Amino acid sequence: MDLTVVAYITYLLISVGLTIWVGRTLSRNGKVFLADVFKGNDTLADAVNHLLVVGFYLVNLGFVALYLQRDAAVTDARELFEALSVKLGVVLLVLGVLHLFNFYVLSRIRRRGTLDRRQQPPVPPQGWTAPVARA
Repeated sequence: MDLTVVAYITYLLISVGLTIWVGRTLSRNGKVFLADVFKGNDTLADAVNHLLVVGFYLVNLGFVALYLQRDAAVTDARELFEALSVKLGVVLLVLGVLHLFNFYVLSRIRRRGTLDRRQQPPVPPQGWTAPVARA
C-alpha cells in the first residue's frame, strides 16, 4: 500500500475521532452552561445544545474532508509523520477556534440576559428623602 494512502487513512481516523470526542465533551459539559444562559429552560437549552453539536460536526468534518488532499506523495516514514502532524495540528487549531467562538457567543447571550436582571432594584423603594436646603 502506498504511504500516501496510509497518511490519508491515519489522518481521517484521528481527525474524525478527535472531532467526535470534542463534540461529545462540549455537548455533555455545555448543558449546564446553556441551562444558565437560558435561565433554567432545559428544553430550550437541550435544543440549542443539539443544534450547536450538529453544526460543530458539520463544520469540522467538512473541513477535515476538504483538508484531506496532499500535493506531494509521501515516500517515507518521516514525510508521513510530517504530513500528519501538519494536518492534525491544523484540525486541532480549527477545533479550538470554533470552540472559543461558540463560547464567546454564548457568553454574550448570557451577559445580555444578566443585564436585564441587574437593571431592576433588588428591593422596591419604600419612600423618599426630602432634599436638604443649603444656606
